[in-house]
Amino acid sequence: MAESRGESTPLLERRLAIVTGKGGTGKTTVAAALAWAAAQRGRRVLVTEVGRDAQVPRLLAADAPSVGYEEREIVPGVSVMRIDPFAALAEYLGLQIGMPGLVERVVRNRGFHQLMEAAPGWRALITLGKVWHLAQMRRGNQPKYDLIVVDAPATGHGMTFLDVPRVVATAVRAGPLRHHTEQVEALIADHERSVLLPVALAEELPVRETVALVRRVRDELSVHVDRVIVNAVYAAPFDESLGALEDRLARLDSSLELASLPAPAALASCVRHLSARARLNQHHTEQIRERTGLPTVVLPYLARGVRGPEDLALLAEALLGAEGSPR
Repeated sequence: MAESRGESTPLLERRLAIVTGKGGTGKTTVAAALAWAAAQRGRRVLVTEVGRDAQVPRLLAADAPSVGYEEREIVPGVSVMRIDPFAALAEYLGLQIGMPGLVERVVRNRGFHQLMEAAPGWRALITLGKVWHLAQMRRGNQPKYDLIVVDAPATGHGMTFLDVPRVVATAVRAGPLRHHTEQVEALIADHERSVLLPVALAEELPVRETVALVRRVRDELSVHVDRVIVNAVYAAPFDESLGALEDRLARLDSSLELASLPAPAALASCVRHLSARARLNQHHTEQIRERTGLPTVVLPYLARGVRGPEDLALLAEALLGAEGSPR
């Protein structure tokens, strides 16, 4: 059982950050923001994606090149790769058997693909094995990457993804597979090096799913979770010192002309809507904090979305807080 309470270790002191969350919560954006922020603070970062398409590069740079199984630097300090399980399997078997050419031909075989697709859990195990291998890579006497960010599967699949090493280590009594699986599990379970970052929206369903995820992690997994990222949170549209601004706007003469601004009634309606949304987001954020017992890291809602490094910088400032200033 993972102990998840207490003070949060700064993210920049970690070696592995696994980002997960319900689909649509912005976990890929959070992974990109963390990588960008770490690079701005002098870290060498690798983002590994496990989906069918790499999405992080376009968040880092509008003209980003395509990314595959090989690591590729997208912006200074940040490399990205997409872990293809079959490519990772071919690499692993080639190293174990010593005949990479033969292994590659077998792995590319259609029948082998169909056989492996029917085997549960192997994708997660080989993907995490590749992450472990990347964490061992060196540049001289230093790690090749200071931080590896894993854009993990969405919440439901993320639990299975992280639990596979334990299941395999329990089922396999001896041999290279057990040995390598234990190494993967040791990295994930190391509270000093690794952390799970759940990403949620301040809405009812994502809140419930995030609370359930944290409970399951504590009960079933050894991975460490010490904070919850709450993404796309609306800020109050005006300072509290202005009082009930929407009511004051509503009392203005409807025929009053406000230059290029909408009519007073329309302004009052907008302010009322944004205020209600901000209060609701605050309520759900407090629910996450109270029901998980974890601190929340609140990221602002960006009306125009995330279109590049300038937007990532806004998220990074909130994500890392006072953990270190950009160089």
